[in-house]
Amino acid sequence: MKATRASEQAHVAQRRDAGANAQLEHIALAGGCFWCLEAVYEQVDGVHAVESGYSNGHVQRPSYEQVCRGDTGHAEVVRVSFDPARITLREVLEIFFSIHDPTTLNRQGNDVGTQYRSGIYFESPQQEAAAREVLAEADAAHGGRVVTELQPLANYSRAEDYHQHYFANHPEQGYCAFVVAPKVEKFRKTFAARLKRS
Repeated sequence: MKATRASEQAHVAQRRDAGANAQLEHIALAGGCFWCLEAVYEQVDGVHAVESGYSNGHVQRPSYEQVCRGDTGHAEVVRVSFDPARITLREVLEIFFSIHDPTTLNRQGNDVGTQYRSGIYFESPQQEAAAREVLAEADAAHGGRVVTELQPLANYSRAEDYHQHYFANHPEQGYCAFVVAPKVEKFRKTFAARLKRS
């Protein structure tokens, strides 16, 4: 029993060390309210961190209120940090296209405005090529109606602290219960094999 426990502890430490030494990639994704995307990606195996923020607008370090007015040009995004040895960018994007509607321009459900647009914001030419391929497949699957933009990540800034881990901290809040939770549940059913193991 003690040997088994020691073996398990060594295995956990080994995984933690491997994660600390991993060469992470980062990509920013926009698909409606960032609380929804963040709640899903925080549960994905191979994802090390998810940060809610604003990107691809023309104002430096905008506030949430400025972005919500729709005059900064920013999208609400999550910047996903992942280990490509454990999850590929293709898999990250397949999840992305399954948890939002990429055919609605500047809208997800009742969330309307340019800040809620669908977008993939890459950080390297390799990411652009991979994303372009997955985007073309999604467009074909949706009859050529996909409006997801594909651009280099620009003018990114982290959202305010109270937006970080929002669903985890406020699962009973109205929007979380009625909008975020169903998306999380859909992800958990569709991508059960991609869930983090605790």
